[in-house]
Amino acid sequence: MKISVLCAGRLKERFFSDAVDEYKKRIRKYADLKITEVSDGPDREAEAERFLKVLPKDAYVFTLEIKGSSLSSEAFAENLEKLMVSGKSHIVFIIGGSDGLSDRILERSDFPLSFSEFTFPHMLMRVILLEQIYRTFKIINHEPYHK
Repeated sequence: MKISVLCAGRLKERFFSDAVDEYKKRIRKYADLKITEVSDGPDREAEAERFLKVLPKDAYVFTLEIKGSSLSSEAFAENLEKLMVSGKSHIVFIIGGSDGLSDRILERSDFPLSFSEFTFPHMLMRVILLEQIYRTFKIINHEPYHK
């Protein structure tokens, strides 16, 4: 299983980098994880071009959107497990910059996913997403962690 996280912008704060590194290490046991950063700005269309250049054509794409569907951790795990069983070998998550994702990226999405109606900094969202991916693998494998 390959999981890619495409992100707008670079992590600047050390505490975000440390958290991302920790979850990358934990997820490595379950999947091949790759995080690709594209430069953010100057507008959503320019950012979309950069995302589309690195987006694998055959991947199943989750876009992180405030207006997307909300799932519990268990439902998210069930969704990912179904994708794996159905032969989807590459799953991509896209986290846009502060202006959100362009319509071109939203149209490419297979599943618009919302973690909350709250607005989160996209740097923090990267950490939250990785934690949920790790939690998902723990749930799928019936391992302790998820409460």
